[in-house]
Amino acid sequence: MAKTQTTTVISEIEKEMRYISGIIKQKGREILNHYPITAPQFLALQWLLEKGDMTIGELSNHLNLACSTTTDLMDRMEKNELVERIRDPKDRRVVRIHVLAKGTAIIHEVIEKRQAYLEGVLKNVPAEQVETLNQLLHMLHDQMLESDQQATE
Repeated sequence: MAKTQTTTVISEIEKEMRYISGIIKQKGREILNHYPITAPQFLALQWLLEKGDMTIGELSNHLNLACSTTTDLMDRMEKNELVERIRDPKDRRVVRIHVLAKGTAIIHEVIEKRQAYLEGVLKNVPAEQVETLNQLLHMLHDQMLESDQQATE
């Protein structure tokens, strides 16, 4: 591929990803409007469910928020019985955030609705193209992780 063709394709990919990201974000907000959580709380619950119990500092790093902001977020989530703070039995100075049943249920419901939306969007796309899209997205994600890791070394 010539340099200008590659540049054009990369430009188109970036634009489409930006548009897709915006649509997903908007649809996600519409779904969240039916639940007693905010977008940052949803992200926090996702990280906690994916990675397990975390300290405020660890969660702050994943959310790219200041520790004080994450603490305020957890205070509200604890008040709404979405999470609880648990002292580490090995070191009582360490406090970990743990997702409660209500938080888990909300996340599962929201993700189920997001998946149903995506399934509806893709309903007229042939199954083999959906599988190819899935493989390409995994490849892109892996390449991005690898690139980020190399940048931090």
